[in-house]
Order: sequence, then structure tokens, then C-alpha cells
Amino acid sequence: MPRLRAVLARLVAALLLTAPQLAAALELEGPFVASEATSAEPSDQAALLPGEALEPVLLEVRRGDTLLALLGRAGLAPAKAHAAVAAIRPHLRPRDLRPGQELYLFRSLDPSRPLAALAIEPSPDRRVTLFAREDGGFTATLEEVERVRHLVRAEGAITASFYEDLTRASVPPALVMGLIRAFSNSIDFQRDLQGGERFAVMFERWRDPDGALMDHGDALFAELEAGGRVHRIWRFVAPDGSVDWFDENGVSVRRSLLRTPLDAARISSGFGMRRHPILGYSRMHQGVDFAAPTGTPVYAAGDGRVAFAGTRGGYGTTVVINHAGGVSTLYAHLSSIQRGLRPGSLVRQGQVIGRVGSTGLSTGPHLHFEVHRNHQPVNPAVAQVMPPKRLAGLALAAFQRARARAERQFALLAPGRELAAAD
Repeated sequence: MPRLRAVLARLVAALLLTAPQLAAALELEGPFVASEATSAEPSDQAALLPGEALEPVLLEVRRGDTLLALLGRAGLAPAKAHAAVAAIRPHLRPRDLRPGQELYLFRSLDPSRPLAALAIEPSPDRRVTLFAREDGGFTATLEEVERVRHLVRAEGAITASFYEDLTRASVPPALVMGLIRAFSNSIDFQRDLQGGERFAVMFERWRDPDGALMDHGDALFAELEAGGRVHRIWRFVAPDGSVDWFDENGVSVRRSLLRTPLDAARISSGFGMRRHPILGYSRMHQGVDFAAPTGTPVYAAGDGRVAFAGTRGGYGTTVVINHAGGVSTLYAHLSSIQRGLRPGSLVRQGQVIGRVGSTGLSTGPHLHFEVHRNHQPVNPAVAQVMPPKRLAGLALAAFQRARARAERQFALLAPGRELAAAD
């Protein structure tokens, strides 16, 4: 609602409404009336008519919607809807409309003017505004919305799970997922993380000049107490444009393989000899099983090229990825393979390659994950096949400057508070 109110406030201000009309509009409870003061525009300009009754309407984009369909659903006749779309088309591509996106519309109760104004935000920093003209046509403009960068500090203790506790501390879920992947290179979330251990995160929020939230940016710094030590990582954009997380020495936290290639899962079966739950006899379990709900995203454990994507006997739906140094990883019992993924596809570490399922010889939804070096299975929990990236020279000096700046900013922030930041 705060975002809606801010957008409507600017839209109403553009229509030259008086303060009482603005208050009525923002309540979204029935029509309000334009005053005589709003009618001093030439007939070929955007304007409201004296005494015109306007009703604010919120439209939400559904899957498969077009702008024409949305306007038709709002009650516009086909001719008017086509005219409005034609005016907007130079500023809005069809693919800019996404399911769940909101459009803000002012509908006139005068049957001859069913649409007075419309605001669409294709992205947090772009707004397309449409105004009806007195001559019956429409005028559309594109506005670049100023963004103000804020820094936020969130911290707390682990009480339930890393994901739940960080989201409860107001860290956006997408950023939490990225932090899980970054920390999972050095932390076993099943064994190392104990209740009561502390975390802290500094991340970006983008607001408009009125203070309304536009979007969340990146996580910049994070620390997590686990296994008796504090792990600290900093996000850094290298001079070559690459982005990664680094420790205080400029060493990338991204190892060659992720220990856990999915989020919020528990180990249900480890590496080694075991009695097979379906076949009924003991044999070598060449990987690690992670129990997780069907549909949970599965990530590539490292950069590489897809060697196999399909059905493989008792493994069910399976993906195999070849990595550098004679290493390969296998992901089995998937419910589905990511669309477009096929043998020969290049993948990056952390890229979604499929979803957890229970295909093949499986007693329930889980991921079976294997690591092979030179065609021999190795324990994924301890497999490390290449040394991590280390910054050096000018890149290391730039990182240390960025790290010092982030530490100063973090120190200025009180927990749960945010601060406007110029850089």
C-alpha cells in the first residue's frame, strides 16, 4: 500500500488536483471530483474537466495478459483501448508486462471519458504515464524515476533456520538465497550451524525521492557465527566486471564445488556403504542424499558443461555436468530438468539446472548428488578440486578500499535501521 499511495500521489499531483481531492484519491474509496482549477489547459493537452468525477482503480497483470486485455477488463471500449495502447506503445514493450505487476488507473465516471489517466512502471526506475486529452485522444510520456540508495543493517540470532531467521530480520528472500550459496562453500548448514549463533547483513534498498520503496539491491557484507568461528564475506565488483564474495584477505569464498547444491535441505543419507532401501542389500552409496520437497530448485555445484540430461535407469531424471580437472557431478531423481538445458550447455555455479523429485528407484522426494574425480566417486562433503580465486595487485588494493568503506558504513548503522548513502 505505501508504494501504491506514493505512485498515486505523483499521478494526482500531475493532474493538478487539490489537497482534499488528493486525500480522497489515496483512500481508494469511491470517486472524487476535479475542481475548476484543473481545467485551464488547451484542448490538445492532457487535462481534467471541471467537476469531472474520477475513480482510482488498481489493475493487476495476470499470466497471458496484454495491455489491451487489461484495459478491456477495466471497462474501456475496444476503440478507446486501442487508442490508449497506441499512445503507450513507443514507451512500453509487450514483454515489459509481467504477472503480478500493478497498473494504476483513474477512470472517469463520465461515459464519454472512461479513462482519465494511467500509470505503468515497467521497472522500478521507469514510469509510463498516460493522460486523456480533451479532444478524445491520449498523450503518453516516459519518466525516469530518481532512485535514492539506502543501506540497511539486519542482524539477529539463529533460532529456527538461517533462511527463516534472516527473512524475519527483513532481509529479502532473494538475498538470503544468495547468502546461503555464498556461505555453503565453507559452512555445512546441517552440522556447523547451531541455535543461538549470530548473523549480521548489510544490504541496499532503493527508494524514490518521497521515500517509497522501489526495489532491493545487493547484499554488500555478511557475517555468520558457525562452528565456533565467525565467517565474514564482502561482495566485490572486480575491475574486469566480475562479481564475487571474498574473505578479508581477498580470497574468493566460491570453491570449485558447492557442498550443498540446494537450499534448506537436510542430509538423509551419506556417502559410503549402506543397505539400499528398495533393493534390500548393502552396496556402495556413491553420493549424498538431500531430502527436500518436490520442486525445490537444484543448482549446478560448479561451472561446467552438461554431459547428460535425461533419464538414466534407477537414477531417474538425471543431469551430469563435467567440470575442469577431470571432475564431474551428478544430480539424480529430479522431477524436471530446467528448460533449455541439454548436453553441451554451459552452466555457471549456482545456476538452476532442475527440481527435486522422486523419479527412478526412490522412496521419496530427494536429491541424490555425486562427485567423481577421474571417473572415481569421492565424498561430496569433502571434495575440493581446485584452489579458490585470489585477488592480487590493483584488484586486491581496490577490494581492500571497498572493504574498508563497507566496514565504516556498517559501523554507522544501527541494527534494523537504514541510512541514505551517496556512494
